[in-house]
Amino acid sequence: MVLGLTLPGERRGRDEGKAAERAGATSGATPTAQAAKAGRPPAPGGSGAASASASASVPIAAAAAGAVAVKANELGQVPVLMYHRILKKPEMSLDRSTKELYDELTGLAKDGYSPVTAAEFVGGRFNVPAGRHPVVLTFDDSTPGHFGLDAQGNPKPDTAVAIIEQVARENPGFRPVATFYLNKELFGMDDAQAAAGLGWLRQHGFEIGNHTVTHPNLAGMSEKGVRKEIGDMEDRIVKLTGAHTTTFAFPFGSVPKKAKWAGKQDGRYTFQGMFLAGWRPSLSPFDGDFDRWKIDRVRSEGKIKENDCTKYCSTAWLEYLDKNPDERYTSDGDPNTVTFPKTAEDRIAKEYRARARTY
Repeated sequence: MVLGLTLPGERRGRDEGKAAERAGATSGATPTAQAAKAGRPPAPGGSGAASASASASVPIAAAAAGAVAVKANELGQVPVLMYHRILKKPEMSLDRSTKELYDELTGLAKDGYSPVTAAEFVGGRFNVPAGRHPVVLTFDDSTPGHFGLDAQGNPKPDTAVAIIEQVARENPGFRPVATFYLNKELFGMDDAQAAAGLGWLRQHGFEIGNHTVTHPNLAGMSEKGVRKEIGDMEDRIVKLTGAHTTTFAFPFGSVPKKAKWAGKQDGRYTFQGMFLAGWRPSLSPFDGDFDRWKIDRVRSEGKIKENDCTKYCSTAWLEYLDKNPDERYTSDGDPNTVTFPKTAEDRIAKEYRARARTY
């Protein structure tokens, strides 16, 4: 796989109208498709226009004292980090070394980030301690450097899972979870190994997501082709785990002609969220402009010139959020409420207004 392109975009925070560019991955052929917005079903807690209208009239309660003390802002931006191969010595531009992964995760832990899975994020019910910040760790393509089990049934050393667990042991409060988007290779395992491995991941709180069978560019494919790529992968995952996936990541960040082809096929797959390639942090899932069918991610990379990573990959974005804490999601510590400064009240999604708290 080769790195690709930069596309014009707009920094998600926002009110200043700052220009940004997207730093992501591509097949080297086609830019990320901008599909027409798919029809959006009511988000969790909503039941159509009538309930949305009624909830808009509900007055917002005052925030708890503890939430105010930590300056909670649950309408802030959330970094959804995108990783590809993890190797001791990187070979291609998307690769990250084991040391780079360890250093980045340790930095996140020291800066008060707490990992949640992609499914928890889109569901809007993740539990992050007060004053800490959610981060979503996503790994694409199910390569051997992500995960494997040794003869004793433990994660193999120097894999992403082993590194995540090490960082969690060294930094209490850093939750050892991540989301792995699978292709047919399944970490280089045969089906018997994969069934045991995927079972281990799910039992230990890691999420399994769908990333198609062969990692094609869906933008130029027919409806039948799109559904076969996603459906066949889903069938295999269900066969190995007994469970459906909750989220999907577009290969190369490329959306098909109709995004709904990827979102649902009765009897085979129904996703609650779909993720793009990577260029900027995501909006909060409680923001009225949050689009669960095209969720932004940030490529994990240092401040290098390639793909304008000097500004728009993980190192740069994490530095930006650290310097602009009012733009970052900070938890109120209560998964049943959504706390934010009163100045942001117009941004809360209607379906979450009853859970809102302001100060």
